[in-house]
Amino acid sequence: MEQKTHTWYAVYTKPRWEKKVADALVRKQIETYCPINKVTHQWSDRKKIVEEPLFKSYVFVRIPEDKKTLVRETSGIVNFVYWLGKPASIPDHEIDLIKRFLREYQDVEVERFPIHEDDLIRITAGPLMHQHGRVVETGKNTVKAVLYSMGFSLIATVKTSDLMVLSNNGKEYAGAGKLGVGNPI
Repeated sequence: MEQKTHTWYAVYTKPRWEKKVADALVRKQIETYCPINKVTHQWSDRKKIVEEPLFKSYVFVRIPEDKKTLVRETSGIVNFVYWLGKPASIPDHEIDLIKRFLREYQDVEVERFPIHEDDLIRITAGPLMHQHGRVVETGKNTVKAVLYSMGFSLIATVKTSDLMVLSNNGKEYAGAGKLGVGNPI
């Protein structure tokens, strides 16, 4: 009998649906990981540790290729996170690293790579999805990027949440497409 290869994928959920989606996937007998961060909230009269999803609107699933439709049909799931036109696969060691990190620390913060002028970027959402370009100006939540097309420079203002940095001040990033996380080479 042929052994099916199980791969970790990231799925994008409706806002604040991470735990509901994870529970629904477990009921479908799908291996699921929703990283939970213990966050300290302080009020004037007390402190409380609250469990919140580490990655807002993301849940990880470990499935064989033929179970993707079953995952997509789950209530609360928007779609798989894509990289280069295919669902982004997450190496086992990266999931293990997240698990170890959350066992050791609380109040963990997730940050995207900073975006600077002259960075090479790829747009990850919206009508310009999958287009590559170079940052020419940065704002608080937007960047102006030159998109090279047909010998013309098209300048578009794009939300920073819709970008992935491919090269930052001369440093290339490996695996940058996986949730905007990558390692400098």
